[in-house]
Amino acid sequence: MNWDDTTDSAAAEGPGPAAERLVGNVADGEDQAVEAALRPKDLGEFIGQEKVREQLDLVLRAARARGATADHVLLSGAPGLGKTTLSMIIAAEMGAPIRITSGPAIQHAGDLAAILSSLQEGEVLFLDEIHRMSRPAEEMLYMAMEDFRVDVIVGKGPGATAIPLELPPFTLVGATTRAGLLPPPLRDRFGFTAHMEFYEPHELERVVHRSAGLLDVGIDPEGAVEIAGRSRGTPRIANRLLRRVRDYAQVKADGLITRDIAAAALAVYEVDARGLDRLDRAVLQALLKLFGGGPVGLSTLAVAVGEERETVEEVAEPFLVREGLLARTPRGRVATPAAWAHLGLTPPGPAAGPGGTGRNGQQDLFGA
Repeated sequence: MNWDDTTDSAAAEGPGPAAERLVGNVADGEDQAVEAALRPKDLGEFIGQEKVREQLDLVLRAARARGATADHVLLSGAPGLGKTTLSMIIAAEMGAPIRITSGPAIQHAGDLAAILSSLQEGEVLFLDEIHRMSRPAEEMLYMAMEDFRVDVIVGKGPGATAIPLELPPFTLVGATTRAGLLPPPLRDRFGFTAHMEFYEPHELERVVHRSAGLLDVGIDPEGAVEIAGRSRGTPRIANRLLRRVRDYAQVKADGLITRDIAAAALAVYEVDARGLDRLDRAVLQALLKLFGGGPVGLSTLAVAVGEERETVEEVAEPFLVREGLLARTPRGRVATPAAWAHLGLTPPGPAAGPGGTGRNGQQDLFGA
């Protein structure tokens, strides 16, 4: 399965609303165990990301033909799209071992120096959430990437000395969910940069069929379509939904996943036809029913939903915005016509507003 990013923000962020959601894109322990079994071993097995696969294949083939290590690779994109899987494929294609770590785990330059000094020639170092690495380690990485050398500082103050340490040629694969936070000097040292896009429904159908085969789960084409359509363009979510639907099919039916079985199972888990879960719908319902579609401030909306401000902003809103159901404006959050249609509600008239306000959002005290 090309969608694991197993060292993603799950470890860094710890348990929370994103990790607990069935449609969350953060991997939990069960996800990581299953993803390890489903992960594709080469680019030929990797589903989706056609342009990235084509470009990366050229980079790796050229490096093998030269007998050299591959250029450093930077992969960006949302969690669950396959960044960790691609790093492992890069190592497999180059016939090299891989070392996996993450930005939050490297708090000091010495932590990075210890890792770099133990690398073998040609080894692939996968650094997940690279944008969260400490600044001293980041500056050490500049020289390591460019010159395959680091300066280890011994001592403190005027008596400190720099001991140059030569490194064997290696390939750094950096992964980030927030490429904009990478400083330009670091970003410019990557020879190949790729952005992972969300998957189309037909690609997710292939993911579901492949995973079902590896898990020995019976599924018909319509069942795969139903699961893929609720997976938010993310293979990790598709696999998680597949496992929950498999459980339902084994307990409530004969084990075969059909469209009706998939729809019934996901209704139990409160994932609707568009992939929205309880939190998503609660945000939309509060915005539409309590505030007339907005605009309304984020803090007010969070209180109405009964969640923390950060939960609404970072967990629920990204998908709602991407689906065109909610808009962020300078005046606050506003529901789109698609949100009204999705919940089967009728937008208020032009004179209505949140909480019985007038055209300009001012309270109408006289009922005019």
